[in-house]
Formats: sequence, structure tokens, C-alpha cells
Amino acid sequence: MRQKIYFVLALAFVVLLLSNIADAGNLNAPMQSLMSKYLKDSGGKAFSADDGKKLYFLKRMHSKKKEEISCTSCHMDDPAKAGRTPVGKPIDPLSPATNKERFADPEKVEKWFKRNCTGVFERECTPKEKGDFITFMMSLQ
Repeated sequence: MRQKIYFVLALAFVVLLLSNIADAGNLNAPMQSLMSKYLKDSGGKAFSADDGKKLYFLKRMHSKKKEEISCTSCHMDDPAKAGRTPVGKPIDPLSPATNKERFADPEKVEKWFKRNCTGVFERECTPKEKGDFITFMMSLQ
């Protein structure tokens, strides 16, 4: 009886995992693997495009720069448009709908999450926040 319960729980987890990855749009296999890791590391909490959107538009006062900052400070209100760094360097669109290179390489994704989360939020983003963010971006397609 216990084995049957464990099997049903494991099956339910796999279904939840696959449904979350499917909600993230057309991710390649390495990115699906990264999303699976985020899901596992977040305790299996479902990713939310709405929460990813809130994170993207969240404005906060940077403690050192003493100015309001958000993802949109560089990436614009419309992720399908090109952005600019604070020093004026162009940034390709963040949305994979207009930039097929976005969210294709897990190493780049991790690199930019680390840099940008630290720059904007003054901390690293959680696995749940990363999954939500990618889910939001993939929903824009």
C-alpha cells in the first residue's frame, strides 16, 4: 500500500514538473533541465508568469545608488524592445519573441541572473524568482 502511495506522489510530482516546464513555452532541453532544477530547488512551487511580471516591474530604492531601480531601468517597459545600460551600451531585447538567443543557454542565463539580480535587488534571485521570470518572458511569445 505504501509503495502505491509513493508511486502516486512521485507521478503527481512529475506531472507538476512537466506542466510547469510546458508553461514556460518553447525551451530547449538544457533550459528545461535548468527550469527543472529551479522547480526542485524551490520546493516544487509552481512557477507563475504573473509573479515573474511583478518581479520585472518591481521598483525599489537601491541602498548605495540612492535611486529607484528595476529591471525596466535597462530593459525598458516592453521586453520586446532593445534597452540600454546605465552607461548607454545597447542591450538586445529581453523577450525571446524578438530575440531567439534569450533563454537558450543556461550558463548565460545564470550569469545574467547573478549579475542583474545583484545589481537591481542587491541579492541573488531565488530559484522560484528565476523560474517565474523565465515563465513570464516565455509567455510573451
